[in-house]
Amino acid sequence: MGIRIPRTAEHVGDGHPDKFCDQVADALLDRTLELCGEAFLPSVRLAIECLAKDNMLIVTGEVKWTDEIKLGVNVQDIARDVWRKIGYSDCGEELTVVDHIQTQSAHIALGTDTGGAGDQGVMVGYATDETTEMMPKEYVLARDLCTKLGELRNSKTIPWLRADTKSQVTIDADGNPTDYIVASQHDDPDKCGISHDEMRKQIFEQVVQPVLGDGIDFRPNKINGTGLFVIGGPTGDAGVVGRKIVVDQFGPRVPVGGGAFSGKDPSKVDRSAAYMARHIAKNVVANKVAGAKECTVHIAYGIGQLQPEMVTAMTETGEDVSEWVKQQFPDLSPGFIASHLSLLKPDGWSYFKAASYGHYGRDIFPWEAVSSLS
Repeated sequence: MGIRIPRTAEHVGDGHPDKFCDQVADALLDRTLELCGEAFLPSVRLAIECLAKDNMLIVTGEVKWTDEIKLGVNVQDIARDVWRKIGYSDCGEELTVVDHIQTQSAHIALGTDTGGAGDQGVMVGYATDETTEMMPKEYVLARDLCTKLGELRNSKTIPWLRADTKSQVTIDADGNPTDYIVASQHDDPDKCGISHDEMRKQIFEQVVQPVLGDGIDFRPNKINGTGLFVIGGPTGDAGVVGRKIVVDQFGPRVPVGGGAFSGKDPSKVDRSAAYMARHIAKNVVANKVAGAKECTVHIAYGIGQLQPEMVTAMTETGEDVSEWVKQQFPDLSPGFIASHLSLLKPDGWSYFKAASYGHYGRDIFPWEAVSSLS
């Protein structure tokens, strides 16, 4: 998978309507785990879905909660808090929240209650040594454009920036950025005393150039290319959990396995085994197993199964390092993964933080840790 041709990746900011839904779903997971006592952790289950349009949010899905947890998770308050944190409003009271969360199917519980996988699926992990984050370079640059926009918005450095943002970066075969697209919601130019052309110029000078370097040109049509972007967030477009799974992972260079992450507890291998696959791939590259510069890992499960159906790991040269992986990680049950990566007791990180700006490539997450392995 080494870079031999131009590559392109996109990203979205935390104010994108799909990311709003992801963040609400994961804030509910965080609150649930916060309320759990040790005895309840293995039996708690969440699979939360959200749909947002305008000022309405529908929260649904299946959960397995104790009575104490059910009383302690205020869905409306949590959703409105996320609404405020993103910057959609100052108070959140205008957000109407429909709570239609239901109890988990007893038939699904038969498998997960014994520690098995919450569903079937094939999860993919990847790592590359081309960036310090061990992520594809085009992905890192696209992400950094969105994070920079968020920093400038939250610090009020650019006071007219608003929450909904998207980016795209193309790099050449040598890894140099050659093209970009930025879409950033903003205040009405007529009301904030600055022209749209000046807005574009400031975004280039304070966002694009610092991230992509002085070698990139100012191209006004690449910044809010269709014109004004005043209407954004769920008012501009509907949002749904799980519609940005490529952005959540590695960008289009790497196949996406399994399903969406947000709103799912670690019994769902869509999430936990995907994190483990990334953890394994990163450790293969960090330890230079078979001289690996890149590694792609696949882990496949059947519903209710304790151990995976298949584990494979391949380097960029086609070297099969699957046996090394199996020796280092002989137990890949959902329970072991949750324990190994501390997925049930977040410390210094949260699922809410993972729900925007990517689940990989940030050291705060335990699945990003690397060790010296034999």
